[in-house]
Amino acid sequence: MPQRRPARPVLSGPRLQPAVEDLSDSFQKHSGFARVRHFVTLGLLLGAITGAFAADECRHRGDLDAPYCDADRDLVADPPADRRRWRAPHTIAFTYTPIEEPTLYERLLRPLTAHLSQCVGRRVVYFPVQSNAAQIEAMRSGRVQVAWFSTGPTAFAVNIAGAVPFAVKGDAQGAQGYKLMLIVRKDSAFQKPGDLKGQRVAHTSPTSNSGNLAPRALFPAQGLVPGDDYRIVYSGKHDHSILGVVRGEYDAAAVASDVLQRMQRRGQLRGTELRVLYESAPFPTEAVAYAHDLEPALRDKLLKCFYDYRFADDMRREFQQADRFVPVRYQRDWAIVRQVAEGVGERFDRKAYDSAARPAK
Repeated sequence: MPQRRPARPVLSGPRLQPAVEDLSDSFQKHSGFARVRHFVTLGLLLGAITGAFAADECRHRGDLDAPYCDADRDLVADPPADRRRWRAPHTIAFTYTPIEEPTLYERLLRPLTAHLSQCVGRRVVYFPVQSNAAQIEAMRSGRVQVAWFSTGPTAFAVNIAGAVPFAVKGDAQGAQGYKLMLIVRKDSAFQKPGDLKGQRVAHTSPTSNSGNLAPRALFPAQGLVPGDDYRIVYSGKHDHSILGVVRGEYDAAAVASDVLQRMQRRGQLRGTELRVLYESAPFPTEAVAYAHDLEPALRDKLLKCFYDYRFADDMRREFQQADRFVPVRYQRDWAIVRQVAEGVGERFDRKAYDSAARPAK
């Protein structure tokens, strides 16, 4: 008969007790060096069990994913309690939300990354991404240390990737915002949101605020229920939705006002091509966030460098005359975004993130 392989010890669950009993029985049957060896093995096993429980000393986590803790209940991840987990990379990777073509913003943000490199005293590089999920995973995995997230994905980045929002673009009067707009071609027959029943309407992605969550929360009061009254087609990005309406690929689109205005200023659209059927109250705009495990001294220096920076001319033109980064607090300033999501039964937790990232069948 083949020799039976010994059971593999486990550290938790219903199979833990048999594993400990097997080691105890073996300890009783041996003496001398063997007895010491089994005693050490049993001690290591029990020590590992104790360590497994001691390692998770988080008293409050909220919606944060398992690696993170929110002991002060401000809704963002605390710095790791173990200083050995703090990161101070020689090269800092920075990424911008993929709401439009990433290479456009790589060029636009070069003066910013050059300023940060000089100010922080470390190399700062631009890290292009093609989707919201890719941007969130890049921070979660440690490939980027600073990210500029769009509004809806900011909340997922906080809970899934340990992102800590600290700034939005603005001016001397304060932070900028944007609105959800429902747009159609000017020559279409649609005059109000309810006219779009039975049509094809572009949303951007499941995690987007203006491109999905806000329409689901706000359109029903306008006589239009997304997914019931019209077919939702995910375009992937706001510029794809806008251009799709212009080309007649979609009957309408739910988009962010600031993206539409930027495209108009660049001459990508003629102002007469589109009409706005609905416009919401303002939402907070894209948030710049740092990874929760940045070494505190490096983090504080990085934040000061952001706050001290004044936008180059091209950045001011692109961002509606915003000229600086304005401090924000996620708990306070993203409350309206969380309320919109909760109003349609959505959460920004791991389960919702995995569901949104899963390809549609």
